[in-house]
Amino acid sequence: MALRYVERFATTRARLAAYLARKVRERGWAEGTPPADPAAIAERLAGLGYVDDRAFAEARAASMGRRGLGARRVAQALRFAGIEEEDAEAVSPIVEGDTLASALAFARRRRIGPYAREAPDPRMRERQVAAMVRAGHAPSIAWRIARMSPGEEVEGLPDSD
Repeated sequence: MALRYVERFATTRARLAAYLARKVRERGWAEGTPPADPAAIAERLAGLGYVDDRAFAEARAASMGRRGLGARRVAQALRFAGIEEEDAEAVSPIVEGDTLASALAFARRRRIGPYAREAPDPRMRERQVAAMVRAGHAPSIAWRIARMSPGEEVEGLPDSD
């Protein structure tokens, strides 16, 4: 069951262990046999190379960055996926290096700032900034992008927190 799961899905040790524990609960375990240890099975598969938490973290962070999600949101997703702190820290430079690019991707997708059709009223601008902050971007970057005029050039936008 574990091999079939890792064959079909990119996963982490924590997710695999949770999946196996759930399946044992749902299906039960035969009497007279020692119960399976899902965490040990997940560790064994990781040792054999079927599960790689760091590769999962890198792929997930890159994917979320391309979708326009910020560093805080990516870190939260990695924690939720069961990525250990060491692997998450190894991925953080990649995420932090793409801060501005992911914020602009989010703005482009949601038509905020330079990608808007027309300049929003102040209330709408606040809502746009709130959406960017919920997506994990720093408020300073969100405000800087939201204050840009529709069609304004984005090349000169400095990258900072």
